Amino acid sequence: MSDLYIHPTAIVDGHPYNGRIGDGTKIWHFVHVMPDAKIGRDCVIGQGCFIGDVKIGDNVHIQNNVSIYDGVTLEDDVLCGPSCVFTNVKNPRAALNRKKEYAETRVLRGATIGANATIVCGVTIGRYAFVGAGAVVTRYVPPYALFLGAPASRVGWVCRCGEVLPVAAYQIATLACARCGARYRSGPSRLTPLEG
Repeated sequence: MSDLYIHPTAIVDGHPYNGRIGDGTKIWHFVHVMPDAKIGRDCVIGQGCFIGDVKIGDNVHIQNNVSIYDGVTLEDDVLCGPSCVFTNVKNPRAALNRKKEYAETRVLRGATIGANATIVCGVTIGRYAFVGAGAVVTRYVPPYALFLGAPASRVGWVCRCGEVLPVAAYQIATLACARCGARYRSGPSRLTPLEG
């Protein structure tokens, strides 16, 4: 028996119990899920969301008023803050059908997208990256990067637990997380977790 929960006001096109929506997932008020959406286990989809024909991993939290359009993939453990925005066409026009031009957008495992951030289609957001509230992402976001601003750029690094890491005084340094103690090697354009 599945512990999938779908609020009575939600519209789930197609049959949700055929393995396309995982156990433990909660779909709240006024959500619309399209028929070819695949949603993993233990996800939370907040009020007023639209889920297109997309793939969503396990333990993904999509807060209120987020639309996940065709062309977007969210891997496991992704968090989408309230009212963040995804696009799927770079140059839309109402009078032109551009469905064949959808650009793929990938949000990799453990990444966080802050409230009201905009993700322009065709980018990848790396593992455990953190996009700040209101940021406008127009290019690749490296793993563990902290991206802020419009257009967004890297202003630092974040730990897997979400804590902002101290700024390195040198180009190459070892950084330690004040919250969980995890250690990383930082370079000018990448952060590498250290074992042990």
